[in-house]
Amino acid sequence: MGTAEHYHPHLRIIIDGTDVPVARNIGVDPATGAMSALHTHEGDGTIHIESDTEGAVFTLGQLFVQWGVKLTSRQIGGVRAESGSEVEVTSNGDAVVGDPMDLTLAPEQEIVLTVG
Repeated sequence: MGTAEHYHPHLRIIIDGTDVPVARNIGVDPATGAMSALHTHEGDGTIHIESDTEGAVFTLGQLFVQWGVKLTSRQIGGVRAESGSEVEVTSNGDAVVGDPMDLTLAPEQEIVLTVG
């Protein structure tokens, strides 16, 4: 794993008032244990960024692609926001507008995705 960039954003997902865990071992090859630069270990929402490239940029979308879970401004996985609503996205308590897939990850960042 890389050491040029090493930090840990945190992701919390809330659907209809209930916390939904982020999967364990996203970005970890189950056969070899090899890890991508962006990965998880536990199901606690901690995202590990460990890159060999200083200044490398990682996005929330990269995590969701590796996880195999759809994320749009209106949907998280199989859960869609009600008509006329969108997924509420905050980063360090501030509202984020636009495509949540484009949200750049940062050290010690607290990301919350809420539907319902």
